[in-house]
Amino acid sequence: MWLGVVVAYAVVALCYFTVAFAGYYAFGNAVEPNVLISLEKPRWLVAMANLMVVIHVIGGYQVYSMPVFDMIETVLVKKYQFTPGLPLLVVARSGYVAATMVVAMTFPFFDGLLGFFGGFGFAPTTYFIPCIIWLIVRKPKKYGLSWCTNILFIIIGVLLMLVSPIGGFRQIILDASKYKFYS
Repeated sequence: MWLGVVVAYAVVALCYFTVAFAGYYAFGNAVEPNVLISLEKPRWLVAMANLMVVIHVIGGYQVYSMPVFDMIETVLVKKYQFTPGLPLLVVARSGYVAATMVVAMTFPFFDGLLGFFGGFGFAPTTYFIPCIIWLIVRKPKKYGLSWCTNILFIIIGVLLMLVSPIGGFRQIILDASKYKFYS
């Protein structure tokens, strides 16, 4: 499991940092938050990249929405006496997807929202809470390599948790100042 996590994070970091550095190198400060918007040619490559993003987002959306689906279905069954089954799954999940689609179309500054809420939700659970748990469970030797590495990641994670919402909020303000609903 550990090797799988290390390989997964290495591949993701390699992909994201390569795209980020190449986009900044090619476009400078004019690069869009979604680097695919900055690209124009070759059109087939841009289309393929967008298709891969759609496939990635659909899969990720399903995984991260499972707790929400479960919560909605539990409330509908226990509180409103709906019958569990396929019709409930289709209606509840489709309703949730439709609601999130309306929100996404209404407020298309998703990059700012992701930075804002990601700082509160994703940064702790991804960057430093696992390190804290590791230190509590494994109790490595104080000031050893493992202990120092985890402390460093905790500090970096806390800094990301503090800085990310500030940057996301700034981006939301910039996007909202020139945004017209459903235009």
